[in-house]
Amino acid sequence: MFSLQDISVAYDGEAVLKNVSLEILEGEQVVIFGQSGSGKTTLLRKLLELRPDRAAFIHQDYALVPQLSVFHNVYAGSLDHNGWFHNLRNLVRPNADDVEMVDAVVSEIGLGERLWDTVSDLSGGQQQRVAVARAVYRGVSVILADEPVASVDPQQSVAVLEMLKDAAASVVVALHDVTLGLEPFTRAIGLRSGEIIFDLPASEVSPQLLDQLYQPC
Repeated sequence: MFSLQDISVAYDGEAVLKNVSLEILEGEQVVIFGQSGSGKTTLLRKLLELRPDRAAFIHQDYALVPQLSVFHNVYAGSLDHNGWFHNLRNLVRPNADDVEMVDAVVSEIGLGERLWDTVSDLSGGQQQRVAVARAVYRGVSVILADEPVASVDPQQSVAVLEMLKDAAASVVVALHDVTLGLEPFTRAIGLRSGEIIFDLPASEVSPQLLDQLYQPC
C-alpha cells in the first residue's frame, strides 16, 4: 500500500523527517506515536501523496467549511464521486437518498440531531467528529488521520477510533495519547525528532519504549 525509502523533509532548513523508510501493507491498521513536532503530520502527508485517489485525510484542524451545515460538510467528502450538477443541486436542495446516507454516518458519531446545524455553531469536539464522518462517508479503502480525537470527549474517543477502523481496510492514525492507541491497532510506530524509534506489533510496545519516546528532546 505504502512504501517510503530514505525520505527526508525539511522546512526552512530544519529537518522534519530524517531518512525515513517505511512499508505499510494493504489491510494494516497502524498507529503513529510521537510528541508534537516529531514529524507525524509530515509523515501522514507523504503517505497521502502516494495514494491520493484511494485515501481520505482527516486534518488535525478539521478543514471544515464553518458557514455550511453538518450535512454539506460530510457530503463534501464525496464531491469527486458525483457530477457537478448533482453536487450543485445538493447544495441548494439536498437529494433524499444522499441525506439518508449522510444522516446514517452522522448519527453513528452521535450528531444526528445536528445534521442541519451550521458547523460554526458546534463545539471543537463536535467539529472533529464531523471531520471523521466526512472521511468515513468518502468510502475509500484508506484513511489517514492526524490526531482525529484530540478534541473529542475521552469516553467517545474509543468509539470514534473503532469507527475509523471499521470504515476502511487500511488505517494509519497519528496520536499523541498512547492510552488510546495500543489496544485498537495492531502495529505501532514511534516517531521522535523525525526518526522512527520503533516499529513493532502494538502488543510488543513496552512502557519503557514509550518513556524513551516521550522524553524531553
